[in-house]
Amino acid sequence: MQLDRRDFALPLDRPLRTSRGEIAERTGVLVRVADDGNRGLGEASPLPGWTESLADCRAGLDRAARALPEGPDAALAAVDGPAARHGLSLALADLRASEAGLPLYRYLGGDDAVTAVPVNATVGDAPPDETAAAAEAAVADGVDCVKVKVGARAVDADARRLRAVRDAVGPEVSLRADANGAWDRATAERALDAFAEFGVEFVEQPLPTEDLSGLAALRGGPVGVAADESLAAGGVDAVLNADAADALILKPMALGGVDRAREAALRARAAGVTPVVTTTIDAVVARTAAVHLAASLAPVAPCGLATGGRLERDLTADPAPVSDGAVHVPQLPGNGTTGAWSA
Repeated sequence: MQLDRRDFALPLDRPLRTSRGEIAERTGVLVRVADDGNRGLGEASPLPGWTESLADCRAGLDRAARALPEGPDAALAAVDGPAARHGLSLALADLRASEAGLPLYRYLGGDDAVTAVPVNATVGDAPPDETAAAAEAAVADGVDCVKVKVGARAVDADARRLRAVRDAVGPEVSLRADANGAWDRATAERALDAFAEFGVEFVEQPLPTEDLSGLAALRGGPVGVAADESLAAGGVDAVLNADAADALILKPMALGGVDRAREAALRARAAGVTPVVTTTIDAVVARTAAVHLAASLAPVAPCGLATGGRLERDLTADPAPVSDGAVHVPQLPGNGTTGAWSA
């Protein structure tokens, strides 16, 4: 068994503004594992603040390559960064699913044939009219769940933005917000109270990652609480044990792989917490794997998988296009993105 890697860099079509700053480019590493002529492909796309650095990711994959002759388990044990582990574990899963003749979602444990997964649209920070226009355009394309980035402005300003969105899309569209840990407890309480008027389903990460008791205290009102960054920082079990969330936002790249993200989703469901699969604006290989993960959990709430359009270009043609508010689930064996290596 052999591991190869190559770097890539993909510009976004426009910077995504969040409370943490702007994301303008996605850089990462393609990971290819070969075994007796068969190949599997994975992606490791580190993101500052979420995973290890790109340099540490490369170093982790080099350690995995040296350990791989001892077997896949030894290679995975040699990787200590979530993005690097995501890339390696996905390459191995793609390889084994292809050998078994199964689409990745069935290999992961999905029981039934699933052809589509509902998605939400993500709208970045912008003035009310721009935010509303972006949400309205997404709904016109068939999306019935919109997530709005908040926290970069005062609560009253974000409330005006959400009011503009609700007025633009009407009462039937689900509305979520994402604060990326921008608030303290008092501000978060005020925000959730203000957002209730607009029928917001939940706010992602209203408090800093470590404040699990604060997240738990926010629960119980009309606006739910979703944990996102807290999962990567403290672990899924810590969030669930603290009763700190109504929903878990599961980013496979930040959790170390689709296998770990699926385990987290199953633990969440057992605890009565809703799993929502999303990406870190990944390239096509990781993004498609996240689609397979969501399909393995079907039926699921709308997931943050409609992110391919954020890239100015991609590594290869997208086998999981989005239309009418849902993402297509590839049915060929494996992940369906091996062409990205030679593109």
